[in-house]
Amino acid sequence: MDNNERNHNQSSDSFYSYNNGTNQNGTSQNNGAYSTNGAYQNSSTYGQNGGTYQSGGTYQSGTQGNSAYGQNGGTYQNGGYQQQFYQSQGAGNAAYGQNPSGRKEKKRREKRERKPGGFGMKLAKCAALALVFGLVSGTVFEGVHLASGQIFGSPDSTAAATGSVLTQSDSNTKIEATDTSSSYVASDVSDIVEAVMPSIVSITNVSEAQYQSFFGGTQTQQSTSCGSGIIVSQDADNLYIATNNHVVEGADSLTVAFSDNTTVSAEIKGTDPSTDLAVIRVALSSIDSDTLNTIKVATLGNSDDLKAGQAAIAIGNALGYGQSVTTGVISALNREVAVSDSNSNTNYTAELIQTSAAINPGNSGSALLNAAGEVIGINSVKYADTEVEGIGYAIPISTAMPIIEDLITKEKVDEADSAYLGIGGVDVTSDVAKTYNMPTGVYVAQVKENSAAEQAGIQKGDIITAFDGKDVSSMEDLSSKLQYYKAGTTVDVTIQRASNGQYEEQTLSVTLGKKN
Repeated sequence: MDNNERNHNQSSDSFYSYNNGTNQNGTSQNNGAYSTNGAYQNSSTYGQNGGTYQSGGTYQSGTQGNSAYGQNGGTYQNGGYQQQFYQSQGAGNAAYGQNPSGRKEKKRREKRERKPGGFGMKLAKCAALALVFGLVSGTVFEGVHLASGQIFGSPDSTAAATGSVLTQSDSNTKIEATDTSSSYVASDVSDIVEAVMPSIVSITNVSEAQYQSFFGGTQTQQSTSCGSGIIVSQDADNLYIATNNHVVEGADSLTVAFSDNTTVSAEIKGTDPSTDLAVIRVALSSIDSDTLNTIKVATLGNSDDLKAGQAAIAIGNALGYGQSVTTGVISALNREVAVSDSNSNTNYTAELIQTSAAINPGNSGSALLNAAGEVIGINSVKYADTEVEGIGYAIPISTAMPIIEDLITKEKVDEADSAYLGIGGVDVTSDVAKTYNMPTGVYVAQVKENSAAEQAGIQKGDIITAFDGKDVSSMEDLSSKLQYYKAGTTVDVTIQRASNGQYEEQTLSVTLGKKN
């Protein structure tokens, strides 16, 4: 169950302290690296009487006075490049001379007598030689180029279009260079969000839990949690919203908030704990006309066509603050993730979509979208660890839709006609299964006499792994499935039975009995 935790951690000191901190009387102000008495000013590493960034240009009043490059003057004094490179005491009394100005004294030139055939004749000869050299070298270069083309071959058009290839091979086996992509994914997804937002809802779950007080009595405490949902269908009477089972688990009341912030009550239509899916419904009669004109049914995509690296957008009720948007990519497909829900005591392993779009508490049950605005997944799980960043998971929509449709169409049977299997069971969680080398499911600890289970051949020690073709992860999951079957219905029950230290799978046909 997602919890709505709002930790603001307000403090009078921000990241950069304002009193005697990093930005005052500190690194960047008085006694700071670039101001009065700072690291690069009076008596600093690179000079006296001058600071790196004091009044004037880029390096005024001498970056490096009395250093290897000068005294009482900076390399770039009085402006960025003002008064020339080593002017105005730029390199006085240092490695570049004793003259404080940094200039050399001019010597008087002696007049030379011009001789016939002097500089002009030499210039003409040089030009002629250069022309001859250019013609010869050009001819040689072109000849070498043509010869190398015949020997090594010319680069193909693909290499020319995609850039240079670092190595070339003269062997018969040629490994092609990678292709460049011509597709472009825009960073602005506002149009997608605007189109899809009316199909996303916020869900508030109010439940009551009993606990033992310090004085020995039993007290009841009300708790509230938040999640999200996707409007996936409607009929003449109801609007159907898909979400996670752990979002609605244990609810005494459910409230749905639409994109226009109007709220209505909802009820659970059906749940499937083994896949962490649920459907809730809202009576159309409880929704005012203005909201009905605003909301939309989501367009569902095909998660089977996804590729790693494709854009992904998550919209959901993060932390219970209302709908928010995060973006990322499809990081990986068919990730096997072991999921444990302590509230429902459900443990199962699912193949999920991994995404880098941020999935936070409250996002559970929300939509994972592709670049076309189609729902490709139902956000479900976030991997939380101090060493992990950007790993969230979603149930593929192609996997979820048959289950959701089943939950929408199936109706719970009246208790008077409800089915009964007749076993007592214990959950075999993934941890227990690994420890004792057992399959996950429901361990049959007891078989009631003359029950449907006994008549079908189910024995103590069997592990029930599937009911009517659907995986079973816990006793609660099995009981949830039985709610939709009438007494007298015949279903297939899949079990694992121990034989010679190994478990063998069997499928038994069971005619369900009557509960009462």
